[in-house]
Amino acid sequence: MSYFRHSIVLSTQATSFNAVALKGDFERNLAKIAGWGYDGVELAVGNPDLLDWEQLAGMTRAHDLIVPAIGTGQAWGEEHLSFASIDPAVRKAAVERIKRQIELARRFEALVIIGLIRGVTPPGQSHEESMQKLIDCLRECLDVAAASGVRMALEPLNRYETDLIHTVEDGLALIQRVGSTSLGLLLDTFHMNIEEPGIEDSITRAGKHIFHFHVADSNRWHPGAGHLAFSSILEALCFVGYTGWISGEFMPLPDADKAASRGIAYLKQLRK
Repeated sequence: MSYFRHSIVLSTQATSFNAVALKGDFERNLAKIAGWGYDGVELAVGNPDLLDWEQLAGMTRAHDLIVPAIGTGQAWGEEHLSFASIDPAVRKAAVERIKRQIELARRFEALVIIGLIRGVTPPGQSHEESMQKLIDCLRECLDVAAASGVRMALEPLNRYETDLIHTVEDGLALIQRVGSTSLGLLLDTFHMNIEEPGIEDSITRAGKHIFHFHVADSNRWHPGAGHLAFSSILEALCFVGYTGWISGEFMPLPDADKAASRGIAYLKQLRK
């Protein structure tokens, strides 16, 4: 099996989102992440303007960690910014926030993740109206991203979190409608286990459009704590020529340190 680089999601700010194993003391967490053998750290960022970008870069560099991706979901979770909002001011704020995330991503040569900032269809608005708002917002952001040399990865999410884009097929259809080569998919094994008829077949279907990959087991614990067949999942990624990152986004169970250390240990032993 080909070697993949491993990262894990680390929140840069306080968050109520539970499926982020590592929060709190940022530099202390970086040291632990490096010690467990991760190659990089995916930064979950609510508002980039509240961060010292150069300090972040210095700390990650000091621990020899690469930043492969910037997660943006906290803008929805903490502030309810949404591309699908019925309120034009909210949509505008969401777009402007992603534009700032793009600038931060350019600083780290990372990609920008579009997760729940897509939003959900609000009362009084049709699904197609939400989709068109999503597409319009994505296009505006992608114009900036393409000019900056930054890629964006939209994550299909399960039906219990949003009504917009659940599967690889949904994601590929959206990419076609948006019409930008700077947009790809972030696939997440937790969501795929709920929505896809077969994880490996869906990876094959997504192929070159996979820009980033999240791992969590069937119960959203760390890999190895549930019933997903990660060996065949990683083989499917090898088959389609994926050379990006495998990034852990899972619950801090039984506790954050055990989840992070056990997750990478399990994935690495699959290569033996």
